[in-house]
Amino acid sequence: MNSHALQLTEATQGRLRRLNLATALPPIILAAVVVVMVDLQVWWHAFILAPGAVAAVVAFERWTANDVGRVAVPCLIIGAVVWPLGALVIDSPNAWWGVASVGSLAIPRLPRLRYAAGVALVGYVGAVGALRLLIEPGDVQKYLLIPVGVTALIMALSYVGERFYDIVQELEMSKQREAELAVIRERVRFAGDLHDIQGHTLHVVKLKAALAQKLVRADPDRAEEELREINLLVSDTIKQTKDLAYGQRRLNLTAELENAKNLFEAAGIAVRITREAEADARTAELLGQVLRETTTNILRHAQATRVRMTLSADGITIVNDGARGETLPELRGLSTLRRRVAEEGGELTVSLREGEFVTAAVFR
Repeated sequence: MNSHALQLTEATQGRLRRLNLATALPPIILAAVVVVMVDLQVWWHAFILAPGAVAAVVAFERWTANDVGRVAVPCLIIGAVVWPLGALVIDSPNAWWGVASVGSLAIPRLPRLRYAAGVALVGYVGAVGALRLLIEPGDVQKYLLIPVGVTALIMALSYVGERFYDIVQELEMSKQREAELAVIRERVRFAGDLHDIQGHTLHVVKLKAALAQKLVRADPDRAEEELREINLLVSDTIKQTKDLAYGQRRLNLTAELENAKNLFEAAGIAVRITREAEADARTAELLGQVLRETTTNILRHAQATRVRMTLSADGITIVNDGARGETLPELRGLSTLRRRVAEEGGELTVSLREGEFVTAAVFR
């Protein structure tokens, strides 16, 4: 977990613990006073009983500050000493309350052996009560059954409560991871769009520059026209890049079809466009991105002589005859688009059929 997520988790836990401090500390203090007063028979008994009650209150206050580990050992020692002194010396059946309270706060937070430590605490409370009954037979319920039963119940509830804080921490971590993933997805989306714009333009500029170089002597007017188109294309790309930076870019599918047709024809590739129906407005932009990326891949990787583009109401299919060999090349741009199409409920496939590459994006 990174430092920011850790801070958020600690902040949430801190608010919950402060709420516990405000709502539960007064009853805890009252319970401590009652335990001491009920068993107090003569004034000096307070010197035996009060430390256990104080240890329980201190441990609870430190627990609300998420710092019980710092006082756990001394408070447990105090509580563990008070119980046998109370049971064996001053006949106090409630002296176990301090050690049980401190243990219920500290033991569930142990990094390991927390359940074994809980069983040991319950066993210790029971052992002292049994020792009291062996030395001086008395009320089994007061010295054994109630201390052991209540301590076991408190420990069980404490484990449940600590699990609640663990769940809060897991939820905070999950929220932070979701936020980080959203940022990563947005960065990937931005990188994909930037690749669509810049990669497409650079390959087209390269193609047109090479064509202008060939025509500069044979057909100066045509060469000048190609250079003018390069200038316009670069200017348009600069504008699209700015729009992308401000989240304003929208692809026009009709314009992309016309642009792809012109590029293929300029490269000497025969083009046939079939428009069976208009694409849904929700998916038109993604289809335009698929078309643009596929056009770039054909110009860059394939030795195509023919391209067929079919637009339907639920998708687009682009077929070219530039396949060489029996394996598909790695097409990273389309891999990124495949995830985006899938997120919108569609499917983008690239396949090799009888010497032709087929790129199809379909929304069901």
